[in-house]
Amino acid sequence: MHKEFLMGNEAIALGAIAAGVNLVSGYPGTPSSEVLETVAKRRTKDVYVEWSVNEKAALEVAAGAAYTGARSMVTMKQVGLNVASDPLMSLEYVGIKGGMVVLVADDPGPISSQTEQDTRHFATFSKLPCFDPTSAQEAYEMVQEAFEYSEKYGTPVFLRPTTRVCHGYASIDVKDTEEYTVHTAEGFVKDSNRWVIFPRLSYQNHIKIEERNVKLAEAFSVYPKNKIYLADEKNAALKKGIAASGISFTYALETLEEMGMTRLFKVATPHPFPEKLALEFLDGLDEVLCIEELDPVLERELTYLCGKYHLPVKIYGKLTSHVANAGENTRDSVHKNITEFLAESKQADAVEQIDLPAPALPIRPPVLCAGCPHRASFYAVKAAMKGRKTIFCGDIGCYTLGNAMPLDMVDTCLCMGAGLGIAQGVGHMEPDTTCFAFVGDSTFFASAITGVVNAVYNQAEMTLVVLDNSTTAMTGHQPHPGTGKTMMGDVVQKINIEAVLCGIGLKTVETVDPLDYKAAVDCVKRVADEPGVKAIIFKSPCIAVSKPEHSMCVASEKCINCKKCICELGCPALVIQDGKVSIEASLCTGCTLCAQLCPTGAIQKREPVKCMPGKEVKTEPADTVDGVQNNCTGGCSHE
Repeated sequence: MHKEFLMGNEAIALGAIAAGVNLVSGYPGTPSSEVLETVAKRRTKDVYVEWSVNEKAALEVAAGAAYTGARSMVTMKQVGLNVASDPLMSLEYVGIKGGMVVLVADDPGPISSQTEQDTRHFATFSKLPCFDPTSAQEAYEMVQEAFEYSEKYGTPVFLRPTTRVCHGYASIDVKDTEEYTVHTAEGFVKDSNRWVIFPRLSYQNHIKIEERNVKLAEAFSVYPKNKIYLADEKNAALKKGIAASGISFTYALETLEEMGMTRLFKVATPHPFPEKLALEFLDGLDEVLCIEELDPVLERELTYLCGKYHLPVKIYGKLTSHVANAGENTRDSVHKNITEFLAESKQADAVEQIDLPAPALPIRPPVLCAGCPHRASFYAVKAAMKGRKTIFCGDIGCYTLGNAMPLDMVDTCLCMGAGLGIAQGVGHMEPDTTCFAFVGDSTFFASAITGVVNAVYNQAEMTLVVLDNSTTAMTGHQPHPGTGKTMMGDVVQKINIEAVLCGIGLKTVETVDPLDYKAAVDCVKRVADEPGVKAIIFKSPCIAVSKPEHSMCVASEKCINCKKCICELGCPALVIQDGKVSIEASLCTGCTLCAQLCPTGAIQKREPVKCMPGKEVKTEPADTVDGVQNNCTGGCSHE
């Protein structure tokens, strides 16, 4: 064993590798993305890893590997589980041979998601075991144990870390390479009575699943990570207890270590619920406070047990408004919840918390990056459609930020790929509305192709706009089928979006550079007036993928301070200094969109000028840069 300072997601990845995982598939989504990326970086030679086109495909790939007896893991975030739910529900009834971990990272807050979903509910719904780590160290250990339980009971299992476990850092005890489990798959053995799902087989397997979960509940009651902490001597007579799970348990433990330990129940496996251990915890208590993210899962389980066994214990939590019923828990919120709960017993010596007013945080709304080609794409469509009745259906990705002023170009956003269907629905009801659906290149492959097929088949009137920036930008620039590179590092043939659209049956598909403003506007006007389903591919790389050579600057003598560049584009590099328009050189990427809109030609490229060997100053041909006297930062003057 040795120690490494790791992010929780990195710890999970190393735990899976140590467990002998043979295949890891997934689809990127915060807060889960770093798990698969770390596996790709740190994997042993016999581990296969891939970014799949979506979560459904990823889960099916992992299931196929598990059918052979291999150990597999599939990664996603909580909304991705919705996409993967179709094969998952059937897979539970079919079962597996090798261990299979379904890692679903939940996002309380939500910090970077459309919804606050609690995967523990999905575990109950799908009848799958669920492991809920409380720390990065526990996540490292738990993923290895999850593989063992999965193989022993022939079922996929959930590993459900939340954001603060995924993205928190800690010094982790990890195994040395020679301590890794080496897992060899037996191979797929044909057996239609096992692998082919039929109603009769599902009925028989359902009975087995229910019997298995009873056994798992008993096994989880002695699982070491489910634990009861006893009250210290000072609180021994106190008939109050705390039940907690996930990162909330860590916060609760820290709080009780400060103020004095009362009886504390740590639930590491919320499903099947460790009933026998829970009854041991409840014995002798009058009241219990449940602290958890996101939903009252523990609270309902304990309330049910009190009713089932006629226990005179009052259960408090989210359902009783003792704990917030939305958003993530914090160290401070848990401290407050526990302090108030225990204060009702008049614990005079409880640690007093002094609430100091927090300083006001700066307001920093999310915006498209300076130079983002999506800004140019949105602006071109907006300019071309000015004066017409339109609807702009958005999607999940960086381009969701097109909803912000002054662009105001996202009228709807539901889930990945849904904009196409919404545009079709509006168009069928309002034929006089010009309907646009925006989708990114990664999302096109993940979930939009079906919507295009539906539109062509049902003769919709709409324009599909594919914002192709050659990466999966929002989740960390992962590759996708259009990039020509796999997660294994192989260079492969790019899948051409234009060819796919033509193959589906679109007659009009045009590709244009959105940073060529005039050409982009002309293209939108032309294509939008074509009948049926048509598409525009705005193709320009993300600024994180391709950096321009020059930034822009304002020639103060030409600027009339009309502020058109600022008021219409909203680029963060365009600022007001001393009442005049200026360009922040450290932010500007030189996309030139503002220069193309400037009515006086005041925005120009900032050219590098040599002042002395090894020294450069970026300036414009004029004597001033953004209204400031041009002096060399290298310490010399120039003519």
